Formats: sequence, C-alpha cells, structure tokens
Amino acid sequence: MKNKMLTYLLLSLGFTVMAQEKHTLRGTVKDNENGETLIGASVYLQGTEYGTITNEYGFYSLTAPAGTYTLSITYIGYGETTQQITLNSDRTVDLELSPNATALDEIVVSADDIEKINLKTPQMGVAQLKTQTIKEIPAVLGEVDVIKSIQMLPGVSNNGEGSTGFHVRGGAADQNLVLLDEAIIYNTSHFFGFFSVFNADAIKDVKLYKGDIPAEFGGRVSSVLDVRQKDGNSKNFALSGGIGIVSSRLTAETPIFKNKGSILVAGRTSYAHLFMKFIDDLKDDKLAFYDLNLKANYEINQNNRIYLSGYFGRDEFILANLITNNYGNATGNLRWNHIFNDRLFANLSLIYSQYDYRIVLDFIGLDWVADIENYNLKYGLNYYVNNKFKLNFGISSILYDLNPGEVTPSNETSSINYLKLDQKRALESAVYIGAENEVTDKLTVQYGLRLSHFSRLGGQSINQYANDLPVVYNEELGIYEAGEVVGETSYGKNESIKTYAQLEPRLTLSYQLNDISSVKAGYTRSAQYLHLLSNTTAVTPLDVWTPSGTFIKPQLSNQYSMGYYRTFNDQKYSLEIEAYYKNIDNRIDYIDGSNLIGNNTIETEILNGEARSYGMELLLRKNTGKLTGWLGYTLSKSEQLTTGGRAGGLGINDGNWYNAPYDRTHDISLTATYKFNEKWKFSSNFVFQTGRPVTYPNGQYEYEDLSIASYSNRNADRLPAYHRLDVSAIYTPNRRPDKKWKGEWVFGIYNAYNRRNAASISFGQNWQTGQNEATRTAIFGIMPAISYNFKF
Repeated sequence: MKNKMLTYLLLSLGFTVMAQEKHTLRGTVKDNENGETLIGASVYLQGTEYGTITNEYGFYSLTAPAGTYTLSITYIGYGETTQQITLNSDRTVDLELSPNATALDEIVVSADDIEKINLKTPQMGVAQLKTQTIKEIPAVLGEVDVIKSIQMLPGVSNNGEGSTGFHVRGGAADQNLVLLDEAIIYNTSHFFGFFSVFNADAIKDVKLYKGDIPAEFGGRVSSVLDVRQKDGNSKNFALSGGIGIVSSRLTAETPIFKNKGSILVAGRTSYAHLFMKFIDDLKDDKLAFYDLNLKANYEINQNNRIYLSGYFGRDEFILANLITNNYGNATGNLRWNHIFNDRLFANLSLIYSQYDYRIVLDFIGLDWVADIENYNLKYGLNYYVNNKFKLNFGISSILYDLNPGEVTPSNETSSINYLKLDQKRALESAVYIGAENEVTDKLTVQYGLRLSHFSRLGGQSINQYANDLPVVYNEELGIYEAGEVVGETSYGKNESIKTYAQLEPRLTLSYQLNDISSVKAGYTRSAQYLHLLSNTTAVTPLDVWTPSGTFIKPQLSNQYSMGYYRTFNDQKYSLEIEAYYKNIDNRIDYIDGSNLIGNNTIETEILNGEARSYGMELLLRKNTGKLTGWLGYTLSKSEQLTTGGRAGGLGINDGNWYNAPYDRTHDISLTATYKFNEKWKFSSNFVFQTGRPVTYPNGQYEYEDLSIASYSNRNADRLPAYHRLDVSAIYTPNRRPDKKWKGEWVFGIYNAYNRRNAASISFGQNWQTGQNEATRTAIFGIMPAISYNFKF
C-alpha cells in the first residue's frame, strides 16, 4: 500500500513539474507582400493571458507552459493570422500578415492610425501613425505631410500658417526631439515650412511621445517624434510615387541576395522654379527643394541582420540675385540587430547627423555659412523576463560639433570683414534602464531611470565678466546690457569647460477599472543640454544651436499627467481625457533689442528664467463604419517667467509671468472621412485655434522729428483667431486586386472658405495721410490641389 501511495505521489509530482514547465516562443512578424517588419503587432495565445507586441524591429518573445495552442497575430490594417503550435521546447516562429486593403500605402492620419485604446498599457500621451492606413487628411498643395498630420492631435499645435514647426503641450519647437531612423533632424522644413522633410512613400511608422517618454530617449524636454523608414521590399520589385502641382516623388524597392535583403531608394523634388522662368518678374528667382531616402538591409542569419540607412535633403532660394539661401540635412545610420537567445534582443547603432545652411546677401556683400554635426553611438537591449515583466536598457553617447557661423565678403566691393565665430564642441552620454511590469491583472506599471552626463568641451577662450555677470541692468537707461569683460580663460580642444549630470526618472501607472475603462497617471523628468537661439516664432534656416556651458544651464523639465480612457459599443467609439502640468527650469529668454546673429558672446543677450504649461486634452473617436473620424480639443496655458536675478532690474515683463509665443488657449480639430463606395472616398478637417501671442505698440512719441513707438508688455496681445476648413476626395478608378498597377486621384481644397488668417500684423505710418496703420499679412487663402498617386 505504501509503495502504491509513493508511486502515485511521484507521478503527481511529475505531472505537476510537467504542467509547470515553460518554454519561450520568439520570432519576427512581417508583411507577406513585401517582407517589411511590423512594429507593434499583437501576438498572443488564444484563450490564455499570454501575449506581447513586437518591438521596433518586428521581434517578439513570449513564454508559456508546455502545451498545444492557437497562436494569433493581429495588426491594424491587416487580417488576423492564426497558427496551431505545440510548445514542448523553445521555438522560433516567424509570422507573416496580409494587408486588408489593396489601396496605396500613405502616411496619413485617420481614426485607425491612432491605435484603438489599449486600456492596460501604462503608456500615456502616445500617438502612433501607420503607413497601411489609406484615409487622407487634406493638406496644403495636396502634399501629404507627417508633421501637419500630428498637428491634428490634441496637445499639438503649429507654428503658424504654412510652417512645419510644432509645439507639444506648451513646449517650444526646439524642445522636440525629431528622429529619422534614430538620427536627429534639426530642421524639419522644406519650402520655408510649407512641407516637411519626411517623404510619405519612404516612411513605415511614426510615433509621437508627448507625455510618457521612455527612458531610452533623452536630450529634449517636451516630446519625441520617432520616425522609422521602410526597410524595402524583400520579395518583389516595387515602384510607387505621386505627381502633384508643386512636387513629385518616386520610390523603388527591390530584393537582394536571393531575398535575404532589400534596397529602398526614394526621391522627391519640386519643380515650381521651372515655371518661374517664364514669368518676367520671377525669371531670376528660384525656390526649390529635393530629398533622397536610402535604405538597405541584409539578413546574415536568423539571429543577425544589418541595416544601412540615410537621408539627404536640400532647399535653395534665390531672390533677384540679391539673396541666395540654401540649407539641408544629411543623416546616416549603420545598425546591427542581434538576437542572443529567446529572450534577449540587442541593437547597436552608429549614427551621423548634419544640418548646414548658407546665406549670401550680395546687396551688402555678405556670405555666411554655419552647420551642426553629431556622431552618435547607441547600444540598446530588450530582455523579456516573462510575459508580465520586460526590461530595456542601454547606453548612448553623442559628440556635437557646432559651427555657429563663418562670415566672408561675397564680392570685391563688400565692406564686410571676415569673421569666424567660436566653434563649440560637447559630449552628451547616458545610461538608462526601463521596465514594464504587470503587477496584477488590473495594475500595470512602467518605470525607468536615465542618468545623463554632459560635458562642454574646449578649443576656445571663454570671457570672464565682472562679478561673474555677462548681463547687467543699467539703472540710468533702464535697459539690460553686456557685462564688463575682465579677462578670458583658454581651454584645450579636449579639455572640459563645464560638466553637468542629471538623474531623469520616469514612472507611469495604469489601473483597469473594468473591461471598458481605465485610469492612468505618470511622471517624467527630462534634461535638455542644447538650446536653439531664435527670437522669432517660426522654424527658419537661420536657427543657431548652442550647448550648455558656463553661463547657459541645461533645461530641466518635470511633467505630471493623469488620464481617463473608455471605449463604447465594442470599441466603435472611444474617449481619452488627459490632464498635464509641466514646469521647466533654465529656459533662456532674450533681453529687449537682443542681437543673436553673428554674436560670439550670446551670454550677453539672454537671461535665464523658467516656464510652465498646463492643460487638458480630449479625444473622442469613431473607429468603425463608413464614417470615421475624431474630435480633438485642447484647453491649455503656456507661460514664462524671467526675473533679473543677479543681473538686477525686474527682468522681462517687470518680472511677471507672461504668455509664451506659442500659447494657444483653445485648440479644436474635427476630422471626418466617409467611404462613399469602392471608388470614392471623401474627407475633411476643421481647425480652430486661439490667436498666437504678439507684442503690439500701445503709443508713440516724437523725438527730433522722428515718430517712435512704445510697446505694451511682452506677448500681451494676440493675433486674430485662426480657423480653416479643408476638404478632399479620393477617386480610385480600378480596384481589381489582380491588377499590378494601382492608382488614385486626389482632389483637395485647402482653406475652403478662403479665410485670410493673419501670419503677422505690422504697424507703420502712411506717408501720404500721416495716419498710423496696421497691416495684416496672410500667407494662404483658398488653395485647390490635384495629385495622382500610383503603386506598381
């Protein structure tokens, strides 16, 4: 009897051990038509709690007890794929999904672009856009634009009519980290802001982090725009492009090495300048741009893949042979993906970024060139401990080389003297670790820590000022002016002038109230060591970046946010409400009459202050049906405070809080798309924004027969409210799935009711009547557009 009981006990223990035995399933999820890896695809075992999503390179890993399961894979814009698997050992299963639609891939925003609410994930303030979606937002001159698309989301506002600069939750344009295949883009505009540098045909995925910024990202205090290029078709040769009024584009993709790799080449260029030659007043002028995207990848074996990607873009502007301006970006990234085992994934990247510009002013004989370069080494790892606990950690280091300007005479008669501003170098390094932990079925926590270190490097002399004050207040004149130079200190090229170190914790919690609603809360601390020197409100090619140092401290931001999320009618409708508060220390501001151009001692033109922004965002969406779209609303406030401090005086605006240049109290966007039938689709969007803050004159006085204006407090006035309506129609002549050539016509009207929105209002005196006048400048009225897009 005892032997039988012992036998039963041993068998029971054996069965228990077998039942508890777990194995790991890993692999890559791809598009079965072109071999593109899919970012953020859901992979789960039906009828269980075991599931995960793919990372930025399409890799997934999940662990489950031994047994037989139905593996399910879903992704927005694709049909669900299922596969029966037996998990009796660690396995590698690569998966492919088929697109739902046969229409053209475009980067446009629609209700499906922003993923249906994930009630469980702790991420907040994140919007993801995908190329598979075909619903189009009308755009200026018919050019689909990534940055203008994200401006339709709550918490994101534009810089003004026709500008690609954007502001996130009351932050400045330079506080956004913009990445293209991990490379930093310093200026995102073409055509002086009419278009962005992102060619829709070359882009695979766009993700905007405006609240909860993962620990792997650093260097900016407001947001991260992470743009990923397509890898290229690894199965068949493919051709796509479009012909528009102002520009055209063409993308070619082809497999290489027997489908173990691929190459993508995408080009875009404008041709408006060709027509300008036939207009007498414009025949000597030029306004043109081009860009080129390149990417190649090769699968060495199942555990190793290498990528090489690059971007090159340039703009050229010539006005009557008096002004010549060209500027552009260049990036390159050599990347190696390595899978150590079923749970550990690694990515090593060597990245180069450069932005340069040149301005020639022949009428004064000036030729000015400037640039910024950086070399970036990144090594990041994803470790899947189990299905409820994931780690990502790594290191990065960026070497900056900033050349703020070199001025030379542009002709023999020029009176301009040669001037070379001090070249600045800096090294920014970081180590980070982040985790996502499903504590219970209802509570999930995402937390991380980033330790950043910044060193301003030498190779130049730094002025010493009396009382260590580069700016002082002149009480007699009532103005700020440069401090007294009492000496200078010289530093060797690799000698450290000033160092900073910051701990940057991040924490987000998600609690699922029930099957249809959840609440989330988060905190993010960020440091920014580079500053954009610009006392204008728009992103321009003249922007000069400067590193933190002896007199300029790094910007430090703390953002607190919380939100409520709910779905209705089986996710047919969804509601997201988020509130935030953000404060920023060491935000530089400019004294009245500051001169930033060609200045070797910028510290004498600025004061250190602080900024704060707070608000509420609402996003109500209709996700399914013939009519889809969303209503976005943002109620917010963005302010700055700059006191005189040790420099004396009251500071800016008498030391009181004042509106930041990008403060927009109300921001409403309404977007709708209606699928009429298989051939016709209609879409529209309406935008309303409170007018941008400006400073108006509030009086004038006479001095030696001159009329001199006096001004109100800084940014105390506003431009008139901005609003417009855009409409478009997409006509697809033939939707036969077996037809290789696929094309569509896009008809659009930007600013349909011809609203003359004010880009600026200037004040002057009418010399004929002697009366003071206000002149309102508008960039766009009503603008129709037509384009043809194709794919082969």
